[in-house]
Amino acid sequence: MSFAAEVSEWCRQFEGAAEAVFQTAAQTVANEVRTAVAEGGRMPVKTGNLRRSLMASTSAMPTIKEGKETFSDSGLELVIAGAELGSTVYLGFQAAYAARMNYGFVGTDSLGRTYNQAGYGFVDAVAQRWPQIVTQAEATVRGRFEAA
Repeated sequence: MSFAAEVSEWCRQFEGAAEAVFQTAAQTVANEVRTAVAEGGRMPVKTGNLRRSLMASTSAMPTIKEGKETFSDSGLELVIAGAELGSTVYLGFQAAYAARMNYGFVGTDSLGRTYNQAGYGFVDAVAQRWPQIVTQAEATVRGRFEAA
């Protein structure tokens, strides 16, 4: 379901409310997809490199960086905070092994290593929660507007 279809009539009545819900929901997705297994999430965290490889863009899906690379925090919060209602926020992991960690991998890789690795489903689990995330974001924003 689209974001526009998810927001309530209440958001349409207050200028800036829908954009705030959009940004809050996008930030929630970014936060939840990076939540470690040890913290109740689904992302496996050993060094934190996979978590730090998450990047946000409003122009295109972030690309995968092949090979070993050490990532630093990308400032995705600033991209999300600057996203305008009606735009798309693309969130993507740049670490080459991100898909393997999310979906799992069975077989021999290009380096000849054999794996039988189950996926963690950290992307899929959060994506399935989109309607609930929007509802939760709306409640959060409504609380801010009503408190003001």
